[in-house]
Formats: sequence, structure tokens, C-alpha cells
Amino acid sequence: MIRVLIADDEAMIRAGVRAVLSNDPDIDVVAEAVDGHEAVELVRRHRPAVAILDIRMPGINGIEATAEIRSTAPATNVIILTTFGEDDYILQALGGGAAGFLIKSGEPEELITGVRAVAEGAAYLSPKVAARVVAHLAATSAGTLAGRRAAARDRVHSLTAREREVLAYLGSGLSNGQIARRLHVVEGTVKAHVSSILARLGVDNRAAAAVVAHEAGIVPPPMPPQP
Repeated sequence: MIRVLIADDEAMIRAGVRAVLSNDPDIDVVAEAVDGHEAVELVRRHRPAVAILDIRMPGINGIEATAEIRSTAPATNVIILTTFGEDDYILQALGGGAAGFLIKSGEPEELITGVRAVAEGAAYLSPKVAARVVAHLAATSAGTLAGRRAAARDRVHSLTAREREVLAYLGSGLSNGQIARRLHVVEGTVKAHVSSILARLGVDNRAAAAVVAHEAGIVPPPMPPQP
């Protein structure tokens, strides 16, 4: 059972997220919070596998709450809920250790997919979020979008062929176990590849590596889920 906490100051959003997640018998919403402080406290109390946080909340926002949760309850992975126009916040949350990013207006199935992926230790970026992050990085950096994509391809080219393959699946939101099954290797081998990829790309977490995969254009098309 995947234990989940929902934090949003809007009751209708919390109710909607809970309703979507209730369609999956393997997901159990164990707590709800209305602000960042309460979210951190309830995570400490309930130790959920996944905390779904609104990026903007009273008290401490989703970015600050993510940092607190990752520091005090590292077994809990965080998904950030965002709306359009919050790209700067997304980048801050990415740096703070969030593992997943979803658009509030996205498809319900994507919420369940994201929760399952993050619970298994994967990084999950909504395709819309990934596209916005890549474009926003280009707009706020010295290079053009084409320049950033070329630079990302150069970074990816420094990886081995197998590491590029692993990075592509990582960018698709697959867990180590799922990648191992795709590649017909043991999970420990994938973990070693992921550690090498993070070090060689100079990024701190899987979500940041997933952004590089999207920038480089190596994310494969969606594949049917495997058990």
C-alpha cells in the first residue's frame, strides 16, 4: 500500500486529488494538510511514502516544506503540484529535492502514474512541466533553447551507451526496478548506472537528470506499464 499525504490550502483541490487517488486500490491517503507547516508535521507523524504539496501555501510554501521533509523524513518523496506561470518556483523545488512535478489541470491518470513512480524511487515530470522547464531554462540563461538542447546533447554524449539508455528511461519516470526489467539486468546494476549518471552530469537528483534527458531529446515514447 502506498501511503500518501496531500497538502493544499484549497479544500476543493485536496478533495479532487483524494478522489482521483481513491481509484487506485494500492494508494491510501493517510493525511491532509492546509499549509506547509502542517504538512511537515503530518509527514513526521504518518511517514507517508509520498507527499503531494501545492507549490504555494500559507506559512511555508511547497518549496520550503519539501526541503524540510527531505531533511527530516528522507524516506518520504515529494510531488509538487503547480499551475502555469510558476516556472521559477518549479526550478527552486527541483533544487530542493522534489521528485515529481505535476500540473493541477493535468489528466487524472497522470497523478496516479506520478505517485506510483515517485513511491518506487523514480523521478516523474509531467510532459507539460518538462517542456516548460526546458523552455524556461533557455529563456533565463545565456543560450537559446536550441543552444541548451545542443549543450544537453553534448553532456549526454559523455555518458556510455548504456548510461544514455538508462537516462532516457529515467527521464520517462521509470524506477530502477522497471529500468532493470526493460534492460534485462539486475536492479543493483541500474543503481550503479544512475549514480554514475548523476555524477557525470553534475546534477544532484533524478529529477534534475530527467530535465537533462528532456533537454537532450532522448526520452523515449511512453511504453505500456510493466508489473
